[in-house]
Amino acid sequence: MQGLYPALEPYRSRRLPVGPPHELYIEECGNPEGLPVLFLHGGPGAGCLPYHRQFFDPTVYRIILFDQRGAGQSTPHAELGGNTTQALVDDIEAIRKALGIKAWVVFGGSWGSTLGLVYAEAHPEKVLGLILRGIFLCRPQDIHWFYQHGAGRIFPEYWEQYLAPVPEAERNNMVSAYYRLLTSDDETVRLEAARAWSLWEGRTISLLPCKETASTFAGAHFALAMARIECHYFMHDSFLEPGQILRDAYKLKDIPGVIVHGRYDVVCTVDNALALHTVWPQADLHIIPDAGHAASEPGIVDALVSATRDMARKINLGAA
Repeated sequence: MQGLYPALEPYRSRRLPVGPPHELYIEECGNPEGLPVLFLHGGPGAGCLPYHRQFFDPTVYRIILFDQRGAGQSTPHAELGGNTTQALVDDIEAIRKALGIKAWVVFGGSWGSTLGLVYAEAHPEKVLGLILRGIFLCRPQDIHWFYQHGAGRIFPEYWEQYLAPVPEAERNNMVSAYYRLLTSDDETVRLEAARAWSLWEGRTISLLPCKETASTFAGAHFALAMARIECHYFMHDSFLEPGQILRDAYKLKDIPGVIVHGRYDVVCTVDNALALHTVWPQADLHIIPDAGHAASEPGIVDALVSATRDMARKINLGAA
């Protein structure tokens, strides 16, 4: 079974001003002359973590990571203004041009898969390959399943803690209720709601419990950006047209693709991956039988590292 590559540090980092007031944090790792790959983190709002650099052979890939608007080390922290899907797509193009990259592999999980698909459908000529994990189509039923009714029946004790900040009279629309709390003028109210929202995901993200993951999701800096930005996107239908991703999937037919999804993914159920594969049959689909949603689960790591290795071979062979 494939494991992560050894830990590594960036050889270059920079900040890129985009639509005011946003400024993005960008880092590059691995081989400066290698095959460019863009890592797209989840959430939206989660930011990048050091282990995200380790899915790629650093002798083969030029690894580019960035924190999306309001997330991680990008500023302003947890900012909602000017934070839309189209803005993020435009940011990706701005990064590509700033780094002098003609085309690249795009690698994303969860919301990163959403953004990767939207970007690839908008700019297919700039994408050499797509490696996507934990597919999230952002359909109304996907939001309803995890934030309103469905997943809570599997984790009822965690669901009760997710419900706790919301008055009973408002629980018929949890996303709307949380949006009110997360945009409150009261910092204490915002932070309490953010931790409850974020911890709900952190506790359900993997097949087996992981205290380290839950601790990360409960941290104030992480939780505030994650909860505020996620809820902002979901309140606005993720700034997507109804059925947009599946409707435009025909644009992906010439892009080599790999889809990796955990069988027991409770956050983004496996029917997301099957729906995508139906309209993009050219992609390789891998359903991991002993995994949930987290990128760090052994079976997911094995599939993703294998995918990055095989993608590089395929692209480099095609260029030969």
